Amino acid sequence: MEITLNVEVRAAKGTKKVLSTLRAASTIPAVVYGGAKAPIMLALSEKDLMAARKKGGANAILRLKHTQGEETVIVKELQRHPVTDRPVHADFQRISLTVKIEAKVPLNIVGEAPGVKTSGGMMSIDMRELRIKALPTAIPQKIDVDVSKLELHQGIQVKDLALPEGVEVLDSVEAAVVRIVLAKVEVVAEPVPGAVVEGAVAAEPESASTKGKKDEEGKVIEKAAVPGAPAADAKKGPKKEGK
Repeated sequence: MEITLNVEVRAAKGTKKVLSTLRAASTIPAVVYGGAKAPIMLALSEKDLMAARKKGGANAILRLKHTQGEETVIVKELQRHPVTDRPVHADFQRISLTVKIEAKVPLNIVGEAPGVKTSGGMMSIDMRELRIKALPTAIPQKIDVDVSKLELHQGIQVKDLALPEGVEVLDSVEAAVVRIVLAKVEVVAEPVPGAVVEGAVAAEPESASTKGKKDEEGKVIEKAAVPGAPAADAKKGPKKEGK
């Protein structure tokens, strides 16, 4: 499937102000390179590009039309804003429909694994995309990974995937794609009643000589008096000088 997009040729090197103005208008700065022709700087609608990728996938074949001609390309790299996730720059690679190219294809998990549903396991996804080589017209939008028969401790490797005809795998065929593993349970120990907690300061017990005792006026004695020490509630008068 080829999708045609109308684009504009822009200055060879845009300033920061110019690029900011383009993005503010929902227009993405882009570059096209590869093949026998020199690189060319373009600008295109963010809405049009994202609609094309939604329709044809990440490896959609795009025909870019501009005042100087047209380019048959795929998106080699799409840079996104770290906060908004909106595209801020696109790199397009020229392609020939008769020459194989390298591409990354998303892996799509299909089905529900019995090892997860009935055996208490969890799914560990080791690969989310597969590196392949194929003619541009033979590159699939995605590759399905059927996990509906996986029991606990079972998995799927690259060699187990069903690939379209003419697709060459560049990743190791022995690489794990997905595995059903035993879920880890974190055990939290509960505190033992009466146990001393590290860092805690023990309360000082009351003295047996003062606990519960009262003075002659019926007031509770707070602390045993030290022989020879002045009374705690004694009031000090002003210091006098002289003889």
